[in-house]
Amino acid sequence: MSSLTLNLDTVHLSDEQFYQLCQNNRDLNFERTARGELIIMPPVGGDSGNREADLIIDLGIWNRQTNLGYTFSSSTVFKLPNGGDRSPDAAWIRRERYSALTPEQRRKFPPIAPDFVIELRSATDNLEMLRAKMQEYMDAGVQLAWLINPQQQQVEIYRPGKDVELRNLPTELSGENVLPGFSLNLSLD
Repeated sequence: MSSLTLNLDTVHLSDEQFYQLCQNNRDLNFERTARGELIIMPPVGGDSGNREADLIIDLGIWNRQTNLGYTFSSSTVFKLPNGGDRSPDAAWIRRERYSALTPEQRRKFPPIAPDFVIELRSATDNLEMLRAKMQEYMDAGVQLAWLINPQQQQVEIYRPGKDVELRNLPTELSGENVLPGFSLNLSLD
């Protein structure tokens, strides 16, 4: 099962209406593109779910050791400055940026672009749609993003103002200056 994209050109959901749609349909995962398209995301299978959990664990352990920010799972929807409402598979935000949000903003869909995101391509994900999502993150102000593509044994590294870097697996990724001291070994499994 792949994602379903609905064109809402004539229906303009306010932020509150989108939030309520998500709250009233908790069995479904929704995203909204910067162009206003509504995306219904299917659940992932066991292999993708396990890989995603491992990524969040690695990021979370690093964050607990450094105490530099906050780590988020794929259940978190971020209200991006460019109008999209997106849920990366894993995300991280610097402590001072997230703490600047009000309690109400943190309780709902935080109106902030993460500093760092990871997207893990599952077997049913359309690669071009994921690449468009990665570009949307970069346009919204994300500082570093990784698109991990196990199907093609590659990872795409996104940085502001730079060409996408493509690496073959296995490889070791660095959090660079965004996540100081964070590294991730990606194997072929």
